[in-house]
Amino acid sequence: MPEILAVCVALVTLAGGGAVAAKLIKLLKKLSDAVDDWQGEPARKGVPARPGVMERLEAIEAQLRPNGGASARDAINRVERTVTRLSDQFHEQLRQQED
Repeated sequence: MPEILAVCVALVTLAGGGAVAAKLIKLLKKLSDAVDDWQGEPARKGVPARPGVMERLEAIEAQLRPNGGASARDAINRVERTVTRLSDQFHEQLRQQED
């Protein structure tokens, strides 16, 4: 009888250890994916490179600075100037019609 109990305890321990190991492996996989996303991955045969977080942030920051016409900041500045000019023209038209 004690042998059966020992076998049952061993099986339960193995099953519990297996469940813990499976959860640990899943957690480590997620951690590995997060590190890969942060660092980026080089190109492989048939798969383009994936830039890391810092490289992507640099690209975003570059769009937030004027650079002579090609950045998003330049486009926003152009739109703002155009809206201001059109608003001024509109208000001038209204003033002329009131006179």
